[in-house]
This record gives sequence, C-alpha cells and structure tokens, in this order.
Amino acid sequence: MILIMDNIYLDNAATTQVRKSVIVKMQDALANFYGNPSSTHSYGRSAKTAIESARKTIAKTLNAHPSEIIFTSGGTEADNMILRCAVRDLGITTIITTKIEHHAVTHTVEELEKECGVTVYYLDLDANGNPELAQLEALLQKDDSKKLVSLMHINNEIGNKIDIEAIAKLTKANGAFIHSDTVQSIGHYEWDVQQTPIDFMAAAAHKFHGPKGIGFAYIRKNSGMGCMISGGAQERGHRAGTESFHNIVGLEEAFKCAYENIEEEKAYVTELKKFFIERITSEIPDIEFNGHSGNIEKSTYTLVNVRIPVDAQKGLMLLFQLDIKGIACSQGSACQSGSGKGSHVLTEILSDEEMKKPSLRFSFSKYNTKAELEHAITVLKEFIEQ
Repeated sequence: MILIMDNIYLDNAATTQVRKSVIVKMQDALANFYGNPSSTHSYGRSAKTAIESARKTIAKTLNAHPSEIIFTSGGTEADNMILRCAVRDLGITTIITTKIEHHAVTHTVEELEKECGVTVYYLDLDANGNPELAQLEALLQKDDSKKLVSLMHINNEIGNKIDIEAIAKLTKANGAFIHSDTVQSIGHYEWDVQQTPIDFMAAAAHKFHGPKGIGFAYIRKNSGMGCMISGGAQERGHRAGTESFHNIVGLEEAFKCAYENIEEEKAYVTELKKFFIERITSEIPDIEFNGHSGNIEKSTYTLVNVRIPVDAQKGLMLLFQLDIKGIACSQGSACQSGSGKGSHVLTEILSDEEMKKPSLRFSFSKYNTKAELEHAITVLKEFIEQ
C-alpha cells in the first residue's frame, strides 16, 4: 500500500527549484533597478554597478579575472560561443571530443565540421563511458594542427566525473586549447582556473537554484576570442545586447548561496544518493546502474541513472505511471525530450540488448528528503511487479 505524498521532484539535473533569496533579489531588481546598464545616468550606473559586482563575485570564487566572465543566456549559448569563436578567431582546425557530450557541444561540432571543414576526432569510451586518455595524448601529438579539446566535467545523463585537472594539464602540455561544459559542475564543485589550466567553460544558473535564461562563459584573457553576437559593446565586446539585469542579479545570489553552503549541501545530497542506492538495490535487486552513476567516488553526488528490469513494451508506460503518482524524473537529458530519439549517451555505452530495457535518471537537491526517495522507490517497485 502506497502512502499518499505531495509531488516529488527528482529531476534536478534538468533544472532546480529557485532559492527564495534569489526570487527576492530578482523582484527587487525588476522593481527598482530598471535602468539600461549602458546608460550614463544614475539609473543606468546603478544597474551597471550591480552587473560588475556579480562578475567579480563569480571571478573571485573561480580564481579568475572579472574580464574573463561573460554573461550569456545559458550553457548552450556559452558552448556555442566558445566553439564557434575558437574556430573563427583562434584558427582551430581540429576538435577532440566524445560522442556523449551535451548536444550543445556535439551538434555544434558537427556543424563546424560541415561548415568550416574542421577535423573532428571522437575519443573511444570504456564500458562506463570514460574517455581513453592514452588516445587523447596520441591525438594531441598526431600533427601540428591547431587543436581544441572539448570534454564535459560531469556527464548530465550518467553523472561520470572526468579528471579534468589531469586532462587540462595534458592538453596544455601539448599546446592545445581546452574547453569544458561545466553546467552540471558549477555550483556543485569548487573550481580554481589557475590550478586547473582550463581555457573555456560554460555554466547555467538554473542548475544551481538560480533562474533560467542566464549563465556565463569563462574565457581565459588574452585568448583572442571575439564575439558571436554583434551589435553594441556589452560584455567587454564579447556579447552584444542589453544585459538581462534581473537574471544576472539572480545568478549572483544563487552562485553565492551555492558556494557559501557547498560543503553542507554536498554532504546532505551525498547522503541522499547513498540512501537511494542502498534502498533501490535492496528493493529491486535486478536494477542496474548506467555509467559510474552508482559509484559515489566516480560520479557526481547529484544523480543516478538506472536500468529498469522490465521489457521495452512495459517501459513505454514507465514515466507516465511515475508522473501520475506525482514523481518527476527523466529518461535522459531534458533537452532531447520529445525528440523521439533515445539517449545518445546510453546508445554509446550500452549493448543493443541492454538498450531494450528502459533507463531512468533520478537527480537530487537540497530540497529532497529520504522519505521522498523511499516513496519513489516503492512506486517504482510496484510498477515493476504489476
């Protein structure tokens, strides 16, 4: 017998609940700081000052220079800006990546290959989805072409963490540029861009309890990158257009809260993940974890991706049944839902037989409880046993 509970949100890798303090800051910005940041009068100066304060907050935490933080509409725009401008402005002719990157990277790389004749190498992956570093080193030393390595720090579907520091040092030692989609990482892990010699990063506020429609690109100074969106001189000339002031203020507040509370919240959510793994393997022994998501050390503490022991036909009703029970999770990236295609990540690492079973991604935040996870597992178990 299932106890009735309120709706349970377990899709935090897709987006997160906005913190109350973020909402308050944004409301104040909308009501009282409505000047155009490019205007020279007091209204504009007030808005401009707040934007620069947000830039400094982010830069200080990442050990970057404020000029290296460029506000964008989110992670997708940041990835596109970095990849496209690297080819156009830095003379990149070779890109090394994997086939399990976010589509903001894979689709852009595919377009650059067609439009600009860029040579693209996809690293081989082991059974858990880890890139082969020996192959990376060999490709970096293959020829004298100008190269860019693009590897995400944390995979948004299976949660794998790569050793970004080692990869960055290897890349720089071979004279190449390195970019990382850090959308699932920023706000959850500490970063020092001097310790990890990365050139370019992408981040999105809504992954760490901030608003949607705002993010930033980290672009190492003196890299030679130009702008992707032409017009005015906003964002140090990297991105034209009137700044989304209220969203930038919300991003700053979410960012500050994330890092002020990072150890406490990381410990709490890690315990949730450990509890989920323990309970789901106990209640559903035939459950299997995709990638390294069932390994606390090798994956992010924010998600698990599990393969459900039911056939493909029954699996068609899985998300629907969970949804009508008030449980929100996903079968992959939210960006590909409705596309009619399966997960490109799982397709790369699972066999055809394994792909016949449905997979679910459960992702956690500070707003979840063990009682919610227990309830979700109970609902899932009853569906399997029906």
